[in-house]
Amino acid sequence: MLNELYHSLDPVAFSAGPITIYWYGLAYMVGALLAGFVMYRTQKRWNIGFTPDDVMTVVIAVVFGLLIGGRLGYVLFYSNGYYFTHPLEIFFGTNGGGISGMSFHGGLAGGLLGGLIACRYLRISPLTVADASFVGVPLALCLGRCANFVNGELWGKPTDLPWGVVFGGAAGNVPRHPSQLYEALLEGVVLFAILYVLSRRVKPLSQGSYLGIFVLGYGIVRFLIEFVRLPDAQLGYLAGGWLTMGQLLSLPLIALGAALLVYAWKTRRPQHRDWL
Repeated sequence: MLNELYHSLDPVAFSAGPITIYWYGLAYMVGALLAGFVMYRTQKRWNIGFTPDDVMTVVIAVVFGLLIGGRLGYVLFYSNGYYFTHPLEIFFGTNGGGISGMSFHGGLAGGLLGGLIACRYLRISPLTVADASFVGVPLALCLGRCANFVNGELWGKPTDLPWGVVFGGAAGNVPRHPSQLYEALLEGVVLFAILYVLSRRVKPLSQGSYLGIFVLGYGIVRFLIEFVRLPDAQLGYLAGGWLTMGQLLSLPLIALGAALLVYAWKTRRPQHRDWL
């Protein structure tokens, strides 16, 4: 069924004259708006007092940071040195073919930095902003992974399971794990459900808890999914015939998420609005 669904999809959402809108671009836009909406509703339940303008400023800063960080992360970790000899292609694409290649880990770092700058400007608490924001971030991840599926990219290893998908092209004509949808389910739906339920507690968890749960959860899921997802062709496996760049970059996330949870448990700082 998934195979038939994939072959019925078009990466182009719609086009009019010279304007072409792709599902991937829409996923970024709608995902950012969804995350901002959930952030606003979450902080409202917590009685923090962020205004719609505060939330929009943070969302815009995070999106810019995510795009820049995601692209630079791909260049540094996944391009195998190609862009060091073709620097103009980092932001202008190759031979007019558009820009391709984004790294979640770089995007996360860039998004956090962009959000921190916005919080400093607004004089609001970065940890509370992060906690409220990351309740909704899994929804954006889910949309992004679904867009990866539509684009036929980041596919998995060959499989004989009934939901295997023949992606064609560089993936060949063999059924493969739809690893994009595994990630959409686990990084997106499941992680969102956990964070959303916890965010509805009468007394929210202490500062850093929700960010820690997200980072730890994402790191674990990404590390495990990489066992059925093929590594980027230009890198291959880094060691032992199984370790991928995605797994290597996920290990610090697991450690960081655990450290954030320990920090939240020890400090027990309540969610609040002010910068300090």
